[in-house]
Amino acid sequence: MNKSFAPIQTRPLSADATVLRCDGVLAPRVTPESPADRAMTDLRKVPAVTATAEMQADEALQRMIHAGVRLLLVVDGRDSVKGVVTARDIMGERPVKAAQDEGIPRDAVQVKHVMSKVSELEAINLDKVEHSRVGDVVETLKKSGRQHALVVTSLDGGGEAVCGLFSATQVGRQLGVEVSPEGPAQTFAELERSLAS
Repeated sequence: MNKSFAPIQTRPLSADATVLRCDGVLAPRVTPESPADRAMTDLRKVPAVTATAEMQADEALQRMIHAGVRLLLVVDGRDSVKGVVTARDIMGERPVKAAQDEGIPRDAVQVKHVMSKVSELEAINLDKVEHSRVGDVVETLKKSGRQHALVVTSLDGGGEAVCGLFSATQVGRQLGVEVSPEGPAQTFAELERSLAS
């Protein structure tokens, strides 16, 4: 395996991060040596798919299916990021545990009960991405043990905004790797094999 790849530095996502929004383009084929931004879903070009914390978890899952994504940014009415929710969060054990903990029926579980909050998230600065390669992104995802990594940029008036994200599944597709639905460990093993080729 090529040992010249390294995880990109991450840092805590700020509590006042917002979401940048724009319109879409298709993802190009990449190699591990390709610039990292070629594997990034750029929210300045592709609309962010979002949910609110009060949305029913099952409704959020339907939104993911409809949009063809496996992660929603959880935002408030001002587009401030409050967290993220993944298909795995909704289809896994979290809703059952939340229903038991809250004493509510499973179908009353909301996104806020199963999401990862801002305080649990890390982000990569866009300027770091601009000087990194796809192989570095794979190493970053592997190190974090997460299927997704958020990318942020500083705003002119202060604060920051989520301007992109990396998805292990998307990176795998762009690398031409068949990514397994069995979970992060299997996905990372498949991506790592692509780096070694």
